Amino acid sequence: MNTQQLMDDQQLVNLYMKGTETALETLIHRHKRRLFSYIMTIAGDRDLAEDVFQETFFKVINTLRKGHYNEEGKFLPWVERISHNLLIDHFRKDNRMPTISGGSNEDGEDFDIFDLINNGELTVEEEITKSQINKDLRKLVTKLPEDQREVLIMRHYYDMSFKEIAESTNVSINTALGRMRYALINLRKMIVEHDLVLSF
Repeated sequence: MNTQQLMDDQQLVNLYMKGTETALETLIHRHKRRLFSYIMTIAGDRDLAEDVFQETFFKVINTLRKGHYNEEGKFLPWVERISHNLLIDHFRKDNRMPTISGGSNEDGEDFDIFDLINNGELTVEEEITKSQINKDLRKLVTKLPEDQREVLIMRHYYDMSFKEIAESTNVSINTALGRMRYALINLRKMIVEHDLVLSF
């Protein structure tokens, strides 16, 4: 084990910013599995995930080289936030959102539309219905305010805890919880307004 592997993220960032190229290699090696898993889960496509992974580190390198990094002690959440923003940009350009695969209601919310979509064995007719539900739901999600949409995506598409969401978006846990609550309230309002039936 070399000396760099014993350093924490902030020490490695400082070392890289002083010109030691290998420090960044150590950082990438340390976090690449978790970061790629994070990107892949949201992207749902390996080619896209690989592209976003590479683009994320291009941005990381450019930011560090310009000396603009100021996220002391929060390197991984900062990198995840960069990749998350790149994915959001991609989905916005493509006018689509990731496929919804269901969710749990462990937080005691009295309403969670994600609970209405199950993953059991479905008939052909039910598959068509589920596909339409996903399509309708994705349209509604894109209409949410950006801060609410961001929390909802991280919570339901990546199953992140509210503590992780708070760190990645640089807000308090209470703010993240509030954004999620308003996202669900707004989705419920839109479902009523559009007279959608989100169940089989």
